Amino acid sequence: MTEMTEMTKMAETADTTPLEVKALVEELHRRFEEFKQTHEAAAAEEQRHGQADHLLEEKMDRLSHEISRIEREIRALAAAPERPGLAGAGTGRDGDDDYRRAFRDGYLRKGLERPLKELESKALSAGVPAEGGYAVPEEIDRRIAKLARDLSPIRAHATVVQIGSGDFKKLVAVGAPASGWVSETAARIETAAPSFTEIAPPIGEIYANPAATQTMLDDAFFDVESWLAEELAREFSTKEGAAFVNGDGVDKPQGLLSYPTSTADDATRPFGTVQYLATGVDGDFPASDPSDLLVDLVYALKARYRTGARFLMNATTLARVRKFKDVDGDYLWKPGLEAGQPSTLMGFPVVEVPDMPDIAVGTLAIAFGDLASAYLIADRFGTRVLRDPYSNKPFVHFYATKRVGGALVNSEAIKFIKFALS
Repeated sequence: MTEMTEMTKMAETADTTPLEVKALVEELHRRFEEFKQTHEAAAAEEQRHGQADHLLEEKMDRLSHEISRIEREIRALAAAPERPGLAGAGTGRDGDDDYRRAFRDGYLRKGLERPLKELESKALSAGVPAEGGYAVPEEIDRRIAKLARDLSPIRAHATVVQIGSGDFKKLVAVGAPASGWVSETAARIETAAPSFTEIAPPIGEIYANPAATQTMLDDAFFDVESWLAEELAREFSTKEGAAFVNGDGVDKPQGLLSYPTSTADDATRPFGTVQYLATGVDGDFPASDPSDLLVDLVYALKARYRTGARFLMNATTLARVRKFKDVDGDYLWKPGLEAGQPSTLMGFPVVEVPDMPDIAVGTLAIAFGDLASAYLIADRFGTRVLRDPYSNKPFVHFYATKRVGGALVNSEAIKFIKFALS
């Protein structure tokens, strides 16, 4: 009876989630219409009196944050059907079921290590107690990776590779070999060989330390696998998300904003240096036609990268950009029409990246590019978990670690706007 009740709840969730998403999409459009009306009223007020009513400005800020919140809820609900159900609903196909059961029911719930050690002696590779803790079963590791991808804006769009060691290198072609046209029988001239550079993404260890009570762990209906996967994914995505943007490459990934920048174009700029367009104003957009700068940014990117390109900025910057219009008076930012469709700016998807800087003097607050071509994330396979019931009684902590690296691999595939005079 209990199992039927839980299955019914799951079915109801599956049925209602699309309705919730639809309602949120409709709410998003209503809020944006209200935002536009408020912006028009503020603009008219400023034209009449030289400045806008501060109450209208506050309302615009509030609506902009509300729009961002609704977008986040839509993304979370759209991903919800892909998340695992209750532990009692079945395990599905899994090659390491024995290890997984020993890990879940023995180690996580009760702290029993012996079953894991016995399985290790047979498999020789499942656990790593010498490094502290035990390897998370592959199925749970995949859940963590999937949830982290949903939560991390950079990971969701960059290229991600799985590696088996900490010594990963990628060869990247710099420039291209000479080529040309010849007739069928003409001699082929010797072409210049392409030059390569070797990129080794800096890799560091990231950790999380979620806690549960023993009462929670003893509850048979508490899905400890899903709980652990979501807690670890949330913590990992927060820390790695900051590193993918601002990391200095010392025991962590090297972030997008940590590379040298220049105003030089692709033909003259050194490899690994990112081009930026200056606003011409320290800490602000140009006063007249600020949207022109966004047009210039889009077309500074080569056509082959524009197909998969998107804007990156934080919520505060996005609140400014939502007010921009084209020459016909239409807003450049438009909300997605349905679930799964991102909001767009000038027809390109917009990704809200909390770790991008605010608009200030000299900041690179807006990026535009094809992240899949520009940035590489290297995940060393395997997450380790150490159960700790002693440090913070009555809580049981699960100290988890994984190794992650990241680096810019194509500096032509992304551009920045720099809020500076030059």
